[in-house]
Amino acid sequence: MTHIRVRTGVLGLALVAGLVVPATATAAPPRATAPAPTVEERRLDGEVPQEILRRSGFAGVAPAFARGLGRADSYREARRLAAREGSALWRRAVDRAQGRGPARGDITRDDDRPLYWARLGMTRELRTWNPGFQLTERQRDALLGVLERTSRGQTDIDLPGGEQRGKGLKRVLLTGFDPFTLDRDIRISNPSGAAALALDGTVIQTEAGPARVETAVFPVRWRDFTQGAVEEALRPYLPRVDLFTTVSQGRVGRFDVERTNGAWRGGFPDNDNVSRTETVPVAAPASQPQWTTTTLPYEAITAADTGRFPVYDNTSVTEIPAGGTEAVVRPDGPTPGSTARAGGGGDYLSNEIAYRATLLRDRLGLRSTLPGGHVHTPVLRFGAENADPATGTVTDPAFVRNRLDIVAQVRSIVAVAVSASEPDRS
Repeated sequence: MTHIRVRTGVLGLALVAGLVVPATATAAPPRATAPAPTVEERRLDGEVPQEILRRSGFAGVAPAFARGLGRADSYREARRLAAREGSALWRRAVDRAQGRGPARGDITRDDDRPLYWARLGMTRELRTWNPGFQLTERQRDALLGVLERTSRGQTDIDLPGGEQRGKGLKRVLLTGFDPFTLDRDIRISNPSGAAALALDGTVIQTEAGPARVETAVFPVRWRDFTQGAVEEALRPYLPRVDLFTTVSQGRVGRFDVERTNGAWRGGFPDNDNVSRTETVPVAAPASQPQWTTTTLPYEAITAADTGRFPVYDNTSVTEIPAGGTEAVVRPDGPTPGSTARAGGGGDYLSNEIAYRATLLRDRLGLRSTLPGGHVHTPVLRFGAENADPATGTVTDPAFVRNRLDIVAQVRSIVAVAVSASEPDRS
């Protein structure tokens, strides 16, 4: 017998041992590395977010979600989990705000921040998850989208049917926002988000009869708006409601009903510290107007006694006049042919949600029949002795009182708007 000497080397030994798959064999594609947490999610590691979660009873939300992910053995199962747990978080936050069930902590029930920080904990777990099965980047993005929409109440909008509407029950859609400018003060709350939690599913008694309010909350991120989050959430419902209002935090010491909204992003950083300076990107840009206007009954709202804060009909905008090159402030609204540089509500995401919602109203052919627009709340402030974020506490009695008063006044403004609007369109 002739002996043949073979030099196997390291690779050959590995092949024999079955540690390396030959190039001709079929092998599963490598799993994509999970992305890192976002700028917004990394703020979770701070002491203040952790204290808010602990003192509200929401500290266990993200760990429980992570354990559920660990048991998921397919994309389909992970999607079911994201939808179920996202919806459960929204309902838990609404129930807490409206006094149902145990508070599970000493943070007052009116606080919107536990929902915000718990949601970020869940999205961070999902974003950084390395499952035991192949998960594509597109699938992970889809899971994050499901979690975002469900935990913001956007899939929980439950408008009464035609029978109840025929009995005089009005239907109202209201939206709020997450906290923002968190690098300036990470303790910040957003009273528009608190109002959304307090009013979701409630019935308000108005002079025109009862009104059922359904709510949702939106992120303070340019990319979500660019991807059509507002239109996706609102399009199914605007034809079915009697009134809508987007709500956000605005100026110190006052409410504003914004008369005009502009098609311009001014570049202020969002919650991911991303800036955008450009025309508001929408579908069918060739037919995009520079301005949209409110159809809320602003005269009735500003004339009514709705609470401790004054309410203004804000008509001011910033424009580049037709034929001009420099931006100017117009106290009485835009001039013909001008280019938007700020609506009454500015050039940030509050102006943009107002612009997108009212543009959607108009494109659906509802401008003459559907009252809708934007309301800015006062800035929610801490007590004077607790104003410094470097030394202040996460809450104080003045902070809670201010938030409760703002939420109560939002409710009153909605009641006045319903009463002053056109009769039921059914």
